[in-house]
Amino acid sequence: MEVDIADDVPCSSIAVDSVIRMGTAGLIWGSCSGPYDANKLGLSGIHRASFIAKSVGRLGFQWGMFAAIFSSTRCGFQRYRRRNDWVNVLTAGVVAGAAFGAGTRNWKQVAGATGLVCLLCHVAEDSR
Repeated sequence: MEVDIADDVPCSSIAVDSVIRMGTAGLIWGSCSGPYDANKLGLSGIHRASFIAKSVGRLGFQWGMFAAIFSSTRCGFQRYRRRNDWVNVLTAGVVAGAAFGAGTRNWKQVAGATGLVCLLCHVAEDSR
């Protein structure tokens, strides 16, 4: 029996939990991809260490920020609509994708693709 904690826990707590989890995943990803990218650029010494540190921090921050936007939007829509369905996930994915795609020239494509990926993840999670 699954218990939906979204009714008992404030949205801010859910957002902080997801920031910690996804931020940590971003830090791990940055520590794996940073050295690879530094090798591709031919960096060594202090320049390599600086590049890796910046990659780790940047990816940890970006992943954590995406998680904060997504989880707080999903929780807010879930509370407003009083439903836990795919519409909340799709909306939260589009909002988070639009926030991160705002700096690109194809922000609509980024928002749509992010919403679709989040929706597919939700469908896969519900099929268990």
